[in-house]
Amino acid sequence: MAGAEGPGAAAGASGVGVRPYAELVFDADGDVDPASRDAVARLDATDLFVFAHGWNSDRSTSTRLYDHFFAPFPGLLGAGVRPGYVGVFWPSTAFADDPQPDFGHLGAVADPGYAVRLDPRTRSALGEFWPGREAELDRLAQLLEEQPESAASLIEFGALIRELSGTDAPAGPGASAPGPVPLMFTEDVLVVCRAFTEALAQTGALDGAPPAAGARGLSAGSAAHSLWNGAKELLRQAAYYRMKHRAGVVGEHGLGPVLAGLGRTPGGGTGPRIHLIGHSFGARVVSFALRGLPAAGPRPVRSVTLLQGAFSHYAFASRLPSGAGSGDLHGLQARVDGPVVACHSSFDTALKVFYPLASRMAGDATGFAGFDARWGALGHDGIQEVPGSARLTLDAALRGGLPTGGCVSVDAASVVRRGGAPSGAHSDVCHEELARLVTLAGRVGR
Repeated sequence: MAGAEGPGAAAGASGVGVRPYAELVFDADGDVDPASRDAVARLDATDLFVFAHGWNSDRSTSTRLYDHFFAPFPGLLGAGVRPGYVGVFWPSTAFADDPQPDFGHLGAVADPGYAVRLDPRTRSALGEFWPGREAELDRLAQLLEEQPESAASLIEFGALIRELSGTDAPAGPGASAPGPVPLMFTEDVLVVCRAFTEALAQTGALDGAPPAAGARGLSAGSAAHSLWNGAKELLRQAAYYRMKHRAGVVGEHGLGPVLAGLGRTPGGGTGPRIHLIGHSFGARVVSFALRGLPAAGPRPVRSVTLLQGAFSHYAFASRLPSGAGSGDLHGLQARVDGPVVACHSSFDTALKVFYPLASRMAGDATGFAGFDARWGALGHDGIQEVPGSARLTLDAALRGGLPTGGCVSVDAASVVRRGGAPSGAHSDVCHEELARLVTLAGRVGR
C-alpha cells in the first residue's frame, strides 16, 4: 500500500486515551489496510466515532488530535451507548517544516513563524509526493535557498511548478481526473507570487510589505527577494491542489465502502451507528465518503460533523449561483440518518484568506484581488445555497439542540478563535463544546 503511514491498526493503539480505539489506514489510492479494517469491525460498539485528520498532518500530530478531541466523550454520552473510537489515517504530509498544532493547550497552536527555505524533511516528503521528479525538486529547493534577486529566477521557478502540476493523473482505478491544471500554475508567475506574498503579509506571517503594484518588472533586487515568500506558497499550493483530489478519492473510494461494510452484519442485520468527524481536508474525506455509500437501503451514518472544512461552501448546493449545475455533494446529506453539521469561524485565516485566493487562482487568472463569495470555504462561513438549511451559533445549538436531518451551519467562533499566523484558528478545534456538538448531532448525548 504505497503512501500509507505506519503499520496496520490495532484496537487500543497507544497514544489515544479513550477505549476501545482502533485505527483505519488508507493509502493514497484509497485502498484500506485489511488489518485496520478488521480491527475496526471487531470493536464491540453501538456507536462508532470516526475522525479523519486534515492535510499536512503526520501520524503523531493526528494521534494528538484524536486523543484530545475524544477525551471528553466518556462523560458526554447517554445511557446505553457503547462507544468505539476510530482514527482515520491517510497520507497527507508534504510540508514537514510547517508548524504543528499544539492540541494539548486548549486548542492553541504554536507560533509558526514563516521560513522560505525547505528543510530536509520537507524536501524528502516532496520526493515521495512527486516520485521521479528529483531534478525539478532539487532545483526548486536550491532557488528557495538562494532566493536570487532576479525576475528570471522566479520565472524559472514557475516553469518548474508547471512541470510538476502538469503530471497530475487519476489517483487510482475508477477515480476521476483532478481536472484542468489551475491557472495559477500557468499564468504570470510574478503576479501570482505577489498575490501570495500579499496574502502572507495580510495574515501577519511576514514582516514588512510586499513590493508595490508597479513592481512587476522587478528591477529592484529587494522586490524580487520579497516575492520568494509567495513562490514557496505557490509550491505549497501545487501540493495542496493534488492533496485536495487525494482527500476526495480516499473518502469516496476508500472510507465510503468501508463504512457501508461496517453498517452490515453477517446475519443481515444492521451494524453500529456511525458518526463521522473531519477536520480541514479530513472534512472533505468524510463528506466524499457519502458518495461511496449505497444510494438506497439502510443508512449507517448517523451524523457528520465538519470542523473547519477546507472545501467549497457550495459543495452541497442544489444550484450554484452561477447557474452552472450543482455542488459536488448535492443531495448527499440524504444518505445521513441525521444532520450534516458544518462548524465555521471567522478567525480561521487559512480559510478566510488562502482558500478563496487559491480557488480564484485556480479558475480565473484575472480575479486575484478582493474577496468573491464564489470562492469561499465551508469552514469560513458555513454551508451555502441549500434550501431549508439551518444556521445557528454554537451557544444556541448547545442550548436548544440541532435539527435531526439536513444541513446545519454552526458559527463556532466563540471557541475556534486562537492560533498564530498564517493559519489563525484553523486547528483550534479541540474543545469540549465541539465534542458535545458531535453527541448532539448523533443523538447520543446525555
